[in-house]
Amino acid sequence: MKKLEPPAADFYRYLTLERGLSRNTCLAYAGDFSAFLAYCAGLGKDPLTVDAHFIEEYLWTLKADKKLKSSSIFRKTEALRSFYRFLMLEGKLSVDPTHNFKAPRMAQLVPQFLSGRDMEKLLTYPARDNFARMRTVAAIELLYAAGLRISELLSLRLEAVNIQQGWLRVFGKGAKERLVPVHQAAIETLQKYMELRQAKFGGGNADAEIFLNRSGKKISRVQLWKDILKLGKEADVAIPLHPHLFRHTFASHLVQAGADLRSVQEMLGHASLNTTQIYSHVEKSGVKAAHEKYHPDKQA
Repeated sequence: MKKLEPPAADFYRYLTLERGLSRNTCLAYAGDFSAFLAYCAGLGKDPLTVDAHFIEEYLWTLKADKKLKSSSIFRKTEALRSFYRFLMLEGKLSVDPTHNFKAPRMAQLVPQFLSGRDMEKLLTYPARDNFARMRTVAAIELLYAAGLRISELLSLRLEAVNIQQGWLRVFGKGAKERLVPVHQAAIETLQKYMELRQAKFGGGNADAEIFLNRSGKKISRVQLWKDILKLGKEADVAIPLHPHLFRHTFASHLVQAGADLRSVQEMLGHASLNTTQIYSHVEKSGVKAAHEKYHPDKQA
């Protein structure tokens, strides 16, 4: 990790400790803020005295000259808003230039997700007594059954699973705790993996996390990603697999089956319902497909 300059470091601590944002988000925001400081310095401007018009011109420069996508512009806008909020809290500003600032509208895209048929291929793929293979299948099962982020899955410890009642205790972004229900099939798959885990490491000096590498240490994000990608190819799933795809699939399948967005929001651990709203487009896309297939005009 590149060392942050003092102003960026202070901002980073604010984002981490007071706002409880994830490490990756904090680093991205701090980097965006540092780039803005460099832009101000190049024009001889003090970031404490610039107005909304100046910030708009900066963002327009990023879009027009650097050809950044709307998603990148959106994040940089949010970073600057957070920065000026921080300055207000520190008493370094009396007026926030981003107070009425509007971030660029982002296109609502229907997230990619796997079909029920593809999920069946993955979850019924023969693992037998192969520790590594059973670990991959169990990981996929939990990612899909509980809608976990990969970081949440890798951090799961033995004490976080209630086998009898079918619950997971998950720590999400900002160390926020939530309980997520897990169906019986996922519990049974996890139990099979745990038996192999016990047989392999027993009472040895293994890490407390559930998913371990062959040395008994917490498995890395990269290794699990490679294992999932490999299993997808072997199971003849056309879409290249990555861990977050199962979180999208979990939410999409729930919405398609009629789950309300508030419940999905709680299970995913989203701080705002606005984040979960993207899955309402999945429902609408399904309605459109059904209309196109079954409308009487189509049968004529």
